[in-house]
Amino acid sequence: MTSTFRRSPLALAILGLLENGPLHPYGIQRLIKQWGKDQVVNVGQRTSLYRMIVRLEEAGLIAVGATERDERYPERTTYHLTDAGSAVCREWLADILTTPRNEFPEFPAALSFVMLLTPETAAEVLQERRERLKHRLSDFDAELAAENEGVQVPRWALLETEYLKAVTEAEVQWIETIVDELRKGSLTWKPGPA
Repeated sequence: MTSTFRRSPLALAILGLLENGPLHPYGIQRLIKQWGKDQVVNVGQRTSLYRMIVRLEEAGLIAVGATERDERYPERTTYHLTDAGSAVCREWLADILTTPRNEFPEFPAALSFVMLLTPETAAEVLQERRERLKHRLSDFDAELAAENEGVQVPRWALLETEYLKAVTEAEVQWIETIVDELRKGSLTWKPGPA
């Protein structure tokens, strides 16, 4: 079943975190957020995390370790990585790092229908996006300068933040060019269906 398991960023994150040892779902979610991996892995809904854990267990990639009982918390089941899970994790990493894939983010999808707006409105909303992206760049800079207990976070732990910052900087520059062309009128269209 492991060969047919459809990988996802969340599945990869769970397998990757379990490489360090057994964890319960709340601990996995906490580490994803604590380590800033929630920028690239959606753990906003705890039910999604639990569903993925069940799927990974059914696929034999993780296994139940122990059940902890504490008066202050509900019963917690810990999970550990199986040998198959470790192998699949490395296989996914190699494939993802070597093979560009078509991903389907919302922004390019919205751009494909920008002609439904007036060029003036498009310039306004893109300008607003640019400002929001600039705030995000400040957040990335703060994260890249972060310390943990007085020690600089190692660069290898922040590579995804470096990548996101570089992509965001490129997007800001691209948006600035498009907004400039829209305002000058060198990029224009008649609003409505194509």
